[in-house]
Amino acid sequence: MGERWSAGAVCALLAALLAGCSTTSGSDTGDGSPGAKPSESSTTQPSGYGAVFLAVDECSSFGTTSFTEVPCTSERAAARVIARYDGDVGSGPACPATTDFVLHISAQGTPGTGRDGAVPKGYACMRDLEPPHPGDPGGGGGPRTIVGDCVYGSGSGQVRETACDGSGPKKPQYKVVKAVLKRASCPPSTALYVQLGGSQPVGCARPV
Repeated sequence: MGERWSAGAVCALLAALLAGCSTTSGSDTGDGSPGAKPSESSTTQPSGYGAVFLAVDECSSFGTTSFTEVPCTSERAAARVIARYDGDVGSGPACPATTDFVLHISAQGTPGTGRDGAVPKGYACMRDLEPPHPGDPGGGGGPRTIVGDCVYGSGSGQVRETACDGSGPKKPQYKVVKAVLKRASCPPSTALYVQLGGSQPVGCARPV
């Protein structure tokens, strides 16, 4: 498409290279106060655009201060949009389980028209075109904790994702082996309950 965007924090854009950028996952260690897991993200503001920014199946390049929507066949293409929603990520639909990172898009008006919000606030769920994929089970990142992911205790009843193969900055302590509706459905080997969200919000994790 060739539209130019400006980007804020780009930790999410480098997630495939920096396993340490994985986000905090909510956990419940029995104190009744599960934590929240924010999504990896970069807040973006367009400086030129078409009908829809980064629509489903469109691709973007990566950059340190900016990124550009590009054809998926371009040598510069690095990630593809696998889902796109309006509104805030906290109140909108969850990204697909194997999303590698999330781009938060700021609302913008049409230049020269005085119309605010012509491009609505929203977010794009991105999947890298090339491996490694931090959003895959055990990959050590992505905006969601899913079955197959590994975590370590980060204090105050919280856990953070880390690569199951030990390649991350922190060694894995627990692995999520099952997602269930209630704790009682977890297997006897469960040593930690991890907040996953969705229709099966409880992750049953065992030591590794």
